Amino acid sequence: ANPLTKILQIIKDKNVGLEVASFPELKLAEQSGVHPEKIVFDSPAKTYQELRYALNLGVYINADSFMELERINQLLSEKPSQSKIGIRLNPQVGVGTIESSSVAGEYSKFGIPIKGNKQKIMKAYLKYEWLQGVHLHIGSQGCNLDLLTNGVGAIFQLVNEINEQLEQENKPQRINIFDIGGGMPVSYYKDVSPESMESYTSLLKAKFPDLFSEKFQLMTEFGRYIHANTGWVASRVEYVKRGADKNTIITHVGADLFLRKAYRPNDWHHEISIVDANGNPKEGLASCKYTVAGPLCFAGDIIAKDLDLPIAKEGDYLLIHDTGAYTLSMWSRYNSRNVPLMLGYDAENNFTVLKNRESFDDIWNFWS
Repeated sequence: ANPLTKILQIIKDKNVGLEVASFPELKLAEQSGVHPEKIVFDSPAKTYQELRYALNLGVYINADSFMELERINQLLSEKPSQSKIGIRLNPQVGVGTIESSSVAGEYSKFGIPIKGNKQKIMKAYLKYEWLQGVHLHIGSQGCNLDLLTNGVGAIFQLVNEINEQLEQENKPQRINIFDIGGGMPVSYYKDVSPESMESYTSLLKAKFPDLFSEKFQLMTEFGRYIHANTGWVASRVEYVKRGADKNTIITHVGADLFLRKAYRPNDWHHEISIVDANGNPKEGLASCKYTVAGPLCFAGDIIAKDLDLPIAKEGDYLLIHDTGAYTLSMWSRYNSRNVPLMLGYDAENNFTVLKNRESFDDIWNFWS
């Protein structure tokens, strides 16, 4: 959601963990000083080398398939590990309003579907005594609390069945780690209030009180919920192309920073405001609607259409809201534009540089 290393270090100092979805993200977490026990390694394509490194480090691993469990077992037979390990399961409870970010339908590239696999899943826990966790994830946006809760319920029922079987078989372990993933929806609209974490917690406690007992260690992966509404982008208006019924603002961010918005405009939204060169909010509305176009060399580099804005002119700034997650982390290298300057500030308006603007030498080194 947000891989800026200075942000990761702030998170580490708050004693919060990190979920990583690739080996480079694992290295970022490690080098940010996060304790291995607070790193959760999720990926559907972990290699032998990556698994060996993660096991040596002692991070928590969510296996994505039966084949991955076999690899982990082979590696553990060669060298013991302090890692705790779970399986990612697909509860198959349906998709949310954004299909491309929903991962709990009848088919998903992620995890093991529970329909038709319950006995095989049960046998995996009976076979591997080092297996003690379970993981699910419904989607990263567009999933309501009922859908999230239904997914937890489907897996929780299976967990109870597996634990009963483990007890009957006199196995030394039980499932005692429950990773409910993320997916808490955030609001990208100024007039829509998001669901609260308190509401979700209350719902889970009412339906599955045992999840909050000493029987389970509960894990969460709420990166978007934490980061999305904490960031905003300022981009200079370079030109305004005026037409009879439509104006086009040419600015300096587009599909490079707003990849999902450009390619899936009906699924993703960002509020946009406009200020003058001194940062003063502009008032009123222009008689023509605006299209906001980025700097990239393709027709789909559009981040807003038919937008009501005050009269815009060269040198004004667009303020694009709720950009703290899944923007910079999805940066596109198309046209070799440099990654912009990233600033952070606190409640007292103390500013710090989180990441410097990329230089031409940085771009040359990237492609060299």
